[in-house]
Amino acid sequence: MNRLVSSELGSKMGLRKVTHVIFDMDGLLLDTETLYTKVTQAILDEYGGGQTYTWEVKTSLMGLQREEVAERLVEFYNLPLTPQEYIDLSQEKIRVVMANCNKMPGAEKLVRHLHDNKIPIALATSSSNESVVVKTAKHLELFKLFHHKVMGSSDPDVKSGKPSPDIFLVAAQRFPDNPSPEDCLVFEDAPNGVKAAISAGMQVVMVPDEHITEEQKKGATVVLKSLEDVKLEEFGLPPLPA
Repeated sequence: MNRLVSSELGSKMGLRKVTHVIFDMDGLLLDTETLYTKVTQAILDEYGGGQTYTWEVKTSLMGLQREEVAERLVEFYNLPLTPQEYIDLSQEKIRVVMANCNKMPGAEKLVRHLHDNKIPIALATSSSNESVVVKTAKHLELFKLFHHKVMGSSDPDVKSGKPSPDIFLVAAQRFPDNPSPEDCLVFEDAPNGVKAAISAGMQVVMVPDEHITEEQKKGATVVLKSLEDVKLEEFGLPPLPA
């Protein structure tokens, strides 16, 4: 099956209607996660004696703010770098490899559809301002459609990264009508992001990497293989055209 309603909310109570939508970016709208792996592995090759950046380590870091990712990687791999030196190295490499990242399947159609139907949409990414500028450089027209963007690694109002709910609560509060969290639908790919959305009191559609385990999908309101599979009408939103 391409689609699974996975939470007790979905199976027993029905999905809640929503009025606003909040999107994660990396691995959901943009195909950046494989590029992040290449950047991290390149640093490990140079400074970590060729240690391997494993999937288990990667999933534990997805959704965290930049500083926390650097601290954990430096400690876990015992790198001869300070967290800030790691950040500087990674940002230098990101500027090179991320400039040509591609959109994920169904991302542009979904975002444009919601915008065209006047559904308020926001971006909530753990990336920094600088990183977002690089990643979205060749997709400016698409990312201009968002009412606002919250960049967790740069935004002073986001005190803690995912799985804390801060970033999604800040994103909701910045809509002009300040919707209740229960009126917001989140799209995420990472387990930490799903936990953050749930903690914020929001429903969450998860589009996970194929390596994500069933255990890591728990809690998501709906799990999809692709953004192309979403049934917006189940959340009271205009359905995607065929």
